[in-house]
Amino acid sequence: MGLFGNLFGGDTNTGKKEKKTIPWIPLTSLEQLGEIEKKSRSKTQVIFKHSTTCGISRMVMNMFNGSYDFSETQIDLYFLDLHAHREVSNEVGFKFQVMHQSPQLLVIKNGITVAHASHGAITEIDLSKYI
Repeated sequence: MGLFGNLFGGDTNTGKKEKKTIPWIPLTSLEQLGEIEKKSRSKTQVIFKHSTTCGISRMVMNMFNGSYDFSETQIDLYFLDLHAHREVSNEVGFKFQVMHQSPQLLVIKNGITVAHASHGAITEIDLSKYI
């Protein structure tokens, strides 16, 4: 393909990375918050609050996705679209006693928030400590 083919994506066979599938569970209803609290007594629950209109939120989510290396048996990972489910987003803050930020990651164990971070600090949370 030559130099320009490689620069502009023409040669797709070399250096191809296998894409990871993140086991996101859509967080779309208030009822799920009670389930998350209950399930957190036996398995770590994680909520990723994402703003679909924010470039920083997208960048942080991509960084998180790139470093996420847990199975569905270790952690339940919830994805909350803040714009589509604003009422759920507001209730997350009340229920788990964390001031709203975006993007934001909450780690729930035994019914309470044991860790949370926003923006770039999300990738600094060591989720393995909470399994």
